[in-house]
Amino acid sequence: MSVIESTTGLAGKDRYTISEVAAITGLTAHTLRWYERIGLMPHVDRSHTGQRRFTERDLHWLAFVGKLRLTGMPVADMVRYAELVREGDHTRDERRELLEATRRDVLARITELQDTLAVLDIKIGHYGTASGGTPS
Repeated sequence: MSVIESTTGLAGKDRYTISEVAAITGLTAHTLRWYERIGLMPHVDRSHTGQRRFTERDLHWLAFVGKLRLTGMPVADMVRYAELVREGDHTRDERRELLEATRRDVLARITELQDTLAVLDIKIGHYGTASGGTPS
């Protein structure tokens, strides 16, 4: 269960301030404002005093954006994906293509990391079996 699922499920709130969202997501208020400014966040409602009021749907979107960030997807591609979502169902194919391209990149990175891990394991093995020699 994610932090968002465990927190929002227990809180039972339907609106969150920017400081609450920052605490829940680990993002800074500055980052949340930036996401909104560049179009990465859908329209965030405002209170009568102008304060941002995030919904649970916004929290789930931010969790998804966090996963996209972990993939290494460029911000421009994340913004494009968000635009496509806002445009509606007729963009499903283009959204899928963006995610599939990101998936291919992730798989390539995983392969690269597995190769790197194998090299580290070999070097570590040398330390376990070497008697005073220094592995290079």
